[in-house]
Amino acid sequence: MTTTLAQSQHPTRPVKPTSRLRTTLWLVVSLIIVAAFWSVKIKWSALADFPSQLIKYVGLMLFPPDWSKLGEAFKATILSVQMAWIGTVLGIVISFPLSFLASKGLAPRAVNAPLRLIFAVIRAVPEVVIAILILSVTGLTPFTGALALAVGSIGTLGKWGYEAFEGVDPGPKEAVRSTGGGTLALIRWGVWPSAAPEVLSFWLYRFEINVRASAILGLIGAGGIGKMLQDNVQFRNWDAVGMLLIVVVVVTMAIDQVSGLVRNKLIHGTWRAPRLAS
Repeated sequence: MTTTLAQSQHPTRPVKPTSRLRTTLWLVVSLIIVAAFWSVKIKWSALADFPSQLIKYVGLMLFPPDWSKLGEAFKATILSVQMAWIGTVLGIVISFPLSFLASKGLAPRAVNAPLRLIFAVIRAVPEVVIAILILSVTGLTPFTGALALAVGSIGTLGKWGYEAFEGVDPGPKEAVRSTGGGTLALIRWGVWPSAAPEVLSFWLYRFEINVRASAILGLIGAGGIGKMLQDNVQFRNWDAVGMLLIVVVVVTMAIDQVSGLVRNKLIHGTWRAPRLAS
């Protein structure tokens, strides 16, 4: 009797059934990872020399850097920031109205489904590839980099935009509909006031991304800090490369801090700069 009572109070936990599908998926993923490492033909012995080589080149770049390149490096970095700014603004201007058309409930499915597909296709293509396609028309200029960043921004900002619009509180939207408001009134009073802080913070975050991407685009000749970096690496001017890296890090961190300060104001209502470790 006592044993039966104890068993009723502490029933035996059933054994969790094994999933053959899950095991098969893990096996397939593991095989893909192993095949990827095997096909790349990594020279694992070279990893042993990496720490010493890293210390060597850091020393060549930073002890000491070429301070005579400071002004030139700063101008090249500002050019990259300008590319990022123009690309971000163009991306916002184009993606903002398209985000509303891609949102469910604000446009017919025949409209928002193709736009979502276009956003997905754009996001699948790196900015470097977009710049290579554009340069056949515009040539190797900073404007080519700005256009490539603009196209890339359309894909990400379009997706972030319609997700933000669809995720707003349905209460204001229902209130606008109940008063007989049309689509424009729904967007103005039911969607935008709630989504504005999030969308604006997305715009700032995309600008930060474009600042970093503009340096990469410079490596293919689009100008800016990437072009200057490529030229100095090619001629083994390591002290000049060190100066470039210092300027890039300082300017990028400053932009991140200012952008984070504005984002906190938009989202949380306080002027609080993000911590560097976050």
